[in-house]
Amino acid sequence: MPNRSLADYVAPKASGLHDYVGAFAVTAGLGSAEKIAQFKKAHDDYSAILLESLADRLAEAFAERLHERVRKEFWGHAGDEHLDNQALIDEKYRGIRPAPGYPACPEHSEKATLWRLLDVENNAGIQLTESYAMWPGAAVSGWYFAHPESQYFVVGRIQKDQVADYARRKNWSLAQAEKWLGPNLGYEPED
Repeated sequence: MPNRSLADYVAPKASGLHDYVGAFAVTAGLGSAEKIAQFKKAHDDYSAILLESLADRLAEAFAERLHERVRKEFWGHAGDEHLDNQALIDEKYRGIRPAPGYPACPEHSEKATLWRLLDVENNAGIQLTESYAMWPGAAVSGWYFAHPESQYFVVGRIQKDQVADYARRKNWSLAQAEKWLGPNLGYEPED
């Protein structure tokens, strides 16, 4: 089984190929926290759960629609794409939209890069907590990769030499990198 990296889906600068990586951050949760709190105060848990679920699903649908527009219109590499619902569920489209904190990019702090690039807080009203959770919670962010062979994958267990290299590139201590990469560590960190 190959050891994949998101960088595998970007043409190296030396190749001379023009290639792009996109970024996005969307929400459908602005104002929902206040309304959910009102429902809970009125002991209407059903409406609170329903609104929270609806906001989450709308944010996911918005991210999916935006990805479709990137494929068909903005980048245009799939202008003639016509996929039914099952094909979309089965991810039969070209490209991926991995997100920091998910299996292909498990380290959440890369959301800060997205926020700087897109000025997300000002443009979309989504804030990051100090642990890089998005607020409102009904939000989706990530990267776009159009490489025809791109696919979702899971970063496996990483060893201390890999974590040390990552820490060096992020200008972090080894302990900081171990903290953020904890679930993927293939060793027990020293205290």
